[in-house]
Amino acid sequence: MNIKYIVDEKGRKTAVIIPIKEYRRLMEDLHDLAVVAERRHEPTISLEELKRRLKENGIL
Repeated sequence: MNIKYIVDEKGRKTAVIIPIKEYRRLMEDLHDLAVVAERRHEPTISLEELKRRLKENGIL
């Protein structure tokens, strides 16, 4: 990864510059994690139930 740092007058890192492609990937990952967190208390279904629903809807 091509990372660049911005430093202050004492040489301490204060910011980071990353390629836009990497930024977009990180933002997508962050969004995915937020969705998982929002849905963590929803009821779950078994794999068999999922397969049944997918077949029922013509997806499988």
